[in-house]
Amino acid sequence: MLSESGWRFLVFITLFLLIVAGELLWPRRELHFPKWVRWRRNLSLIGLDVLILGLLMPISLSMVALRAQTDHLGLLNQLQSGPATNVIVGLVWMDLVVYWQHRWFHRLPFLWRFHKVHHLDLDIDVTSGLRFHPIEIILSWCIKAAAVLFMGVSPSVVLISEMVINGAAMFNHGNIALPLGLDRWLRRIIVTPDMHRIHHSVARSETDSNYGFCLSWWDYLFFSYTAQPEQGHISMELGLRGYRSFSHHTLLYLLRLPFK
Repeated sequence: MLSESGWRFLVFITLFLLIVAGELLWPRRELHFPKWVRWRRNLSLIGLDVLILGLLMPISLSMVALRAQTDHLGLLNQLQSGPATNVIVGLVWMDLVVYWQHRWFHRLPFLWRFHKVHHLDLDIDVTSGLRFHPIEIILSWCIKAAAVLFMGVSPSVVLISEMVINGAAMFNHGNIALPLGLDRWLRRIIVTPDMHRIHHSVARSETDSNYGFCLSWWDYLFFSYTAQPEQGHISMELGLRGYRSFSHHTLLYLLRLPFK
């Protein structure tokens, strides 16, 4: 029987390899910068995030959810709702929280200092979906823990939510060319690679749109949806203006950037 960490790793590595295969077979854009250099930097930052979170936050979100369940904390535990309601409400609630968390990290200057590390990637692929500054990872954990306690999300739903959101982040950052008809249909429900790529445009109006991670509904509902980039998906520039020197984007540079 696999542990929580075992299930998370199994789902992660399976989805990662599938998306990498999709990028190799059906690439959407030509990559402009050496893939091995980007992967080395991105994977180093991801590995550091996992290490720091494990050391500073040894309590998992599932453990927070278990405490809420045991002490009858949160709306769902107070209402004593059925299993189906717990699953649906819990998953939708956690995705909504991630959507608004993402908007806050763009809108509040202090939070943006850390989040812009994610946006510095001058090409995006599956590894871009998980590269964040360690302090953003810690702040994100705190926000999600508060959301779990408030709603009383069950431990099993928290585990599923974490795997779904991480998988969705890898998928929608993937450099995969989906058939346009399939993309139009999918983005009515979930965030597709073409939909999210717009969020990484150098045009600030496009960067400040399409915040969704998994469900695309929130961008439609809260008026943050952009259908297509002005320059087109092939010609659009990715990254941030003022941070175009790829050679400077080392691991140390990314870690120090928010404090400059």
